Amino acid sequence: MADRAIFQDFVVARADRLLRTAYLLTRDWGTAEDLLQESLAKAWFAWHGIDEPEAYVRKVLVTTYTSWWRRRWRRELPSDDLPDTGTRDAGGGEREELWQAVGRLPAKQRAVIVLRFYEDLPVAEVARLLGVQDGTVKSQTAKALAKLRVDESIVKELRR
Repeated sequence: MADRAIFQDFVVARADRLLRTAYLLTRDWGTAEDLLQESLAKAWFAWHGIDEPEAYVRKVLVTTYTSWWRRRWRRELPSDDLPDTGTRDAGGGEREELWQAVGRLPAKQRAVIVLRFYEDLPVAEVARLLGVQDGTVKSQTAKALAKLRVDESIVKELRR
């Protein structure tokens, strides 16, 4: 029963931050909620052996997202009905363009960018979470930033 209370306290305290991370990976709030829910369910089954819960759940988020992406599994099916229109971020068009560009990155590069720059984690921590070497994180970061720079120049060209 104590584990359950500790887990519930953890979820209450960290769910918002973890949901934002899931959103940045998936770029869809509904999918992000599904990803977080599945990750928390996986964490619950291993809860008694976890030393650093937030780091563990963050790693589960990334690995689960990567596995979904690899399988190209989507829960939604295409339909003729148009979905409700969403709301736009009050931050303006630049922020939206940035996240669209990040969304075009391959899954691993997107994960590195989100963990390094949004979560503000050091290279060593990102490497540990993703199960790769520090050099891999650095090279993936460099490749992702180069793609984002090219993407930005293309967008500027299209505006002319």
